[in-house]
Amino acid sequence: MSWLQAILIGLMSCTAASTIACLGTTVGNYTLNRPLVASLFVGLILGDVSGCIQIGIPMQVMWIALVTPGGTVASDLRAVSYIGIPLAYVGAKAAGMDFGGTDARGLASSISAMTGVIGITLFYGTAMMNLIWQHWGWAQLDKGNLDCLGKVDVVLPLISHFVLSFLPVTLLCYYGSGAVAELFQSLNTEVWYVKAILSVGSVLPAVGIGILLKSVVSKTSDLIYFMFGFALAASMGLTLIAATVVGGVFALINYQMTMMKATGAVGGVSTDYDDEEDI
Repeated sequence: MSWLQAILIGLMSCTAASTIACLGTTVGNYTLNRPLVASLFVGLILGDVSGCIQIGIPMQVMWIALVTPGGTVASDLRAVSYIGIPLAYVGAKAAGMDFGGTDARGLASSISAMTGVIGITLFYGTAMMNLIWQHWGWAQLDKGNLDCLGKVDVVLPLISHFVLSFLPVTLLCYYGSGAVAELFQSLNTEVWYVKAILSVGSVLPAVGIGILLKSVVSKTSDLIYFMFGFALAASMGLTLIAATVVGGVFALINYQMTMMKATGAVGGVSTDYDDEEDI
């Protein structure tokens, strides 16, 4: 990986970080920060969109249920998306893995779990530095210095963001990619302990699905719909887009039936007795 590629990935991490709304929380944190979206941009930078997206898919499934309720941040996907994807891609490529194969998916999931910890450090590190700026700002306001407001609100937080977002991601991508490439070029992926790591990594996306089910399933009978969807997709050989379309049709039917019940128009029977009362 060249310096230019590492710098571009570092800039992308700045726009996607959840500690600064460069493009707004919706576009930044909840869109560019997600592995599947980030894999497109990382692929464009590295020159292999297909390979990076295949690496990003298991990461997206693993972190699919990640939300930030209130002030609680379980993990900052900035590191998963813009450190994990480049390193996993370089490692899988150096080892000669099929990007859509089991070993590559296991490697991607394992690396995303490790880089998720880095994301937490970057998030709370940036928040801590911003608190220092705020403390200094309050002290200046007590002295009647209103000129510090622009620095505290804009300039100093951008410095924190640069130090704890752009620099770590850029340096880890540039130097880390070389180290990962050398490691996997000489590493025998058939050794039992390497196989064990990749196998454990392959199971991690199931954790993301489990957390998602726990958050959306309110009663046990709801699992029937999920089982039906997976069975239908597997038996019909549906792609992700096709499965989404089929699911959308069923969701629309369910919505219309619910609204019919709510308005009392089930079976085409109206509960409007105004005409009878007029007679």
